[in-house]
Amino acid sequence: MSEKEKYPLKKVCLICAKGTLEDVYAALVMANGAVMEGIETNLFFTFFGLDGITKKQMNSLHTASVGNPAMRMPGGLAFPTWLGGLPGVEAGVSSMMRKGMEELDMPPVDEFLEMIDAGGGKVYACKLAIDMFKLKKEDLWDGVNSIITIGEFYEMSGGENTQIIFT
Repeated sequence: MSEKEKYPLKKVCLICAKGTLEDVYAALVMANGAVMEGIETNLFFTFFGLDGITKKQMNSLHTASVGNPAMRMPGGLAFPTWLGGLPGVEAGVSSMMRKGMEELDMPPVDEFLEMIDAGGGKVYACKLAIDMFKLKKEDLWDGVNSIITIGEFYEMSGGENTQIIFT
């Protein structure tokens, strides 16, 4: 009997705390994959990750071009971090990322969230961050299930064969 047969993953709870294009999409890809595998899925957006579910920002996220040591230029050369601070560079890099994702048929954030929701995944916003940024429920994507505290998130994250993933 394999390990997978002994201990199948039953629930995954993802925390998205950063609002960059690559961080929000990492959470969405993992959540969608879990939903597609029939795994109970909870997405918790906090701090700057709230941009991923805020109507005004969710479909215009940017790629971090300053201080991103993994950033590469065409040909694999390291991207000089100072270059990211020049006017228009972040927008250009973000545009290139979006184009690359479109070529892979990756949907925009709102459509990705709809797919996760349709598959039974749940999306939550952090009450502390909502209060800190003075947001309201109506500022968020309409499919957000609830605004909850971290304590409530931990309560729903319990159970055998559950993983909490911080993206």
